[in-house]
Amino acid sequence: MRLVTGDDITTAERRLDGRVVRTPLLAAPLLGEELGLRVAVKAENLQHTGSFKTRGATNALLARAERAGLPAGLVAFSAGNHAIAVAFVGRSFGLPTVVCMPPGAVPGKVAEVRRLGAEAVFTDDLLATAQAVAGERGYHLLPPFDDPDVIAGQATIGRELLADGPAPAVVLVPVGGGGLISGIAAAVKETSPGTRIIGVEPDGANAVSYALRTGTATPPVRPASVADGLAAPFAGRHTLAHIRALVDDVVEVPEDSILPAWSDLIRATKLLVEPAAAVTLAALRAGLVEVSPGDRVVLVLSGGNVDPARLATLR
Repeated sequence: MRLVTGDDITTAERRLDGRVVRTPLLAAPLLGEELGLRVAVKAENLQHTGSFKTRGATNALLARAERAGLPAGLVAFSAGNHAIAVAFVGRSFGLPTVVCMPPGAVPGKVAEVRRLGAEAVFTDDLLATAQAVAGERGYHLLPPFDDPDVIAGQATIGRELLADGPAPAVVLVPVGGGGLISGIAAAVKETSPGTRIIGVEPDGANAVSYALRTGTATPPVRPASVADGLAAPFAGRHTLAHIRALVDDVVEVPEDSILPAWSDLIRATKLLVEPAAAVTLAALRAGLVEVSPGDRVVLVLSGGNVDPARLATLR
């Protein structure tokens, strides 16, 4: 299978210029002191729509428009962040948009999808329902992760973090379906092959780890985690190919380690992030990632779309 190339990423950078936020790479000295490392965070929570997903969705739509013109409308399936991103992109281009979401989706994310003008359809069979809606209405389905144009859009994050500081020893990336880590790995390994790319999943939402172990893309148990942004129902062909070729390791963190890490990450960085963004800190604390004292480590903060009610539970 063809992997995303440097030329693909450069083209994505051109498409996204002026359309997405070039998010900052920020030093995190309090985390560095705790861990004995030089820690920086890539703040994708400051992206349009509050997550990295805007990059992939925008690049995918523009790539398709270049090949065949703008579609009649857009369809997506997502528990939240991709849903919001596609709703945002649909509104930006004046396209009607339908988003298929699980019945237990975070209410705040559902409200944001609707605020952006998209129709929310609730279903237990996300992919099949999205495909059916696309067929019935003649809309284009924008996948959340398993698509080369989506992966190339996410890869622009990797280009930015290398441009904004010395090459890190390790980049830690939250993993749901694997689009984010696939893109970052493609960009970083191109120019800094010695940088280790480590993915982190919750042990209750581990579609990628399960697929790597078993060769089966869909876990037998429905994913469930407080890090709802990582609860992908399956791992994709394209993402697994990138991960196998370019990612050094994918580790799983215990569910009960995520909320303490989330609380401390917010306090240490003064950034509003969602629990999905904290799995990387949880992995470092649990000793699941091999690092040496003083290593430069980048944590990718994947998003900041947190339910306000959950903030009240912070300790």
